[in-house]
Amino acid sequence: MSIGTKCVQGGYMPGNGEPREVPIYQSTTFKYASSADMGKLFDLEAEGYFYSRLQNPTCDIVAKKICELEGGTAAMLTGSGQAANFYAVFNIASCGDHVVSSSSIYGGTYNLFAVTMKRMGIDFTFVSPDCTTEELEAAFRPNTKAVFGETIANPALTVLDIEKFAAAAHKHGVPLIVDNTFATPVNCRPFEWGADIVTHSTTKYMDGHGSAVGGAIVDGGRFDWNAHKDKFPGLTTPDESYHGVTYTERFGLGGAFITKATAQLMRDFGSVQSPQSAYYLNLGLESLHVRMKRHCENGLAVAKFLQTCDKVAWVQYPGLEGDKYYEIAKKYMPHGTCGVVSFGVKGGREAAERFMGRLKIAAIETHVADARTCCLHPASATHRQMNDEELRAAGVTPDLVRFSCGLEDAEDLIADIRQALE
Repeated sequence: MSIGTKCVQGGYMPGNGEPREVPIYQSTTFKYASSADMGKLFDLEAEGYFYSRLQNPTCDIVAKKICELEGGTAAMLTGSGQAANFYAVFNIASCGDHVVSSSSIYGGTYNLFAVTMKRMGIDFTFVSPDCTTEELEAAFRPNTKAVFGETIANPALTVLDIEKFAAAAHKHGVPLIVDNTFATPVNCRPFEWGADIVTHSTTKYMDGHGSAVGGAIVDGGRFDWNAHKDKFPGLTTPDESYHGVTYTERFGLGGAFITKATAQLMRDFGSVQSPQSAYYLNLGLESLHVRMKRHCENGLAVAKFLQTCDKVAWVQYPGLEGDKYYEIAKKYMPHGTCGVVSFGVKGGREAAERFMGRLKIAAIETHVADARTCCLHPASATHRQMNDEELRAAGVTPDLVRFSCGLEDAEDLIADIRQALE
């Protein structure tokens, strides 16, 4: 099936007389005839459900659709995009380990890595997404367990050279984890370019309507954990908390990563997505391929207009011809990038905030990638915890406005920007 058909039909094919709409299994628990039957579930010897903190049928149906969209082998939903990125890294890195990450990532993810996970004993080295191969190679250590980056960085809109980062990761025997939130699988499928694990904040374009917070992790199923057993003992040696099961032996390369993240991390941390939220997410996914086209059209129209404004210092949009990342975006995302435009207002931070306060259609929100146009001043909000040096490394300047184009008419968005600037 094509990507559009998968958006509508993927993940769930009802049988004769079954509900056409994805059912909401609003239940914490599931009944079994005997303790022996339930015991098989706890030993990971049988498929099924026993407690919705680990798995729920509604969530699994929607995860399966996202898995099909990305072209992976297994997937899971989480309670947020933050949880997805945390699980994806913590599933293979623990105290004493090291991870290489692009410096141009969402501020919340940077804080998760540089502060919270550092307190857990995991060290991160941040490299520019524009680094040379030599600079990237120099970031690796003997205890490096993964490489992380964002397809299109939030809010700097840098585009990750997936093949370059994948080649470096694989040379050192570790997987590349890519957050594909902004591009979505409609515009980019990182597995096709060498990525091994893909994450999403489903709160953004996938949901598309600001209805439910959520995240997702997808395994490409191609990274050979067994070829690097010493690096990934959590996957390749017995897990005593599940009676000695070895995930790669029991579930193969296509299922080991997600099974461990579900059975172990979701069991212990409980960052579960509710079935109601998963239902809303599925409704958003059904129109994702249609909406992304409109988001991209609006983003390009707004970016082109901003280029003509004398009160705008600079414009960054990877789909804009002449943009620093235009050529690499064409390589990885030939059909469009996203609907988010970053630009600077002349006059710096105060001018940017005054401009945003005068917008009538675009709302100031801690949100992005929504059906409704919204905007944010990252230096004052999502990246507020960073110092000036960290802001520069993330591609965030004091005058930066993140403008997320919704599904409204582009002419109205442009008129709103014009009157606010005037």
